[in-house]
Amino acid sequence: MTRPTTGDSVHGIDYVAVEESDTFQGLKRMQRSFVFPMAVFFLIWYFAYVLLAAFAPDFMSQRVWGDITIGLLMGLGQFVTTFVITMAYVSFANRRLDPVASEIRDELEKADAHS
Repeated sequence: MTRPTTGDSVHGIDYVAVEESDTFQGLKRMQRSFVFPMAVFFLIWYFAYVLLAAFAPDFMSQRVWGDITIGLLMGLGQFVTTFVITMAYVSFANRRLDPVASEIRDELEKADAHS
């Protein structure tokens, strides 16, 4: 039994084979190894903030300095965390993901040029 491929497409590139290749699978694993832990970390941090705001208002309203409270600092920390995670992902992608993606793209462009 044969599986349908896109090898008979206009350009002759078998995209299913590319997706199943070790290089592409490694790229997906590498990307997921960053994204999933960061998503879990951020969701825990976010829900901790929401739950503390809902169920520990006395804690969240403790003044740290002047009118600055723990709740305000944690709320601002949500924005800071978002930017830090974004910058970390961009750096990770530039260093680790983009070179592999470029390698895959170059191979596809060479295969397309020869077909």
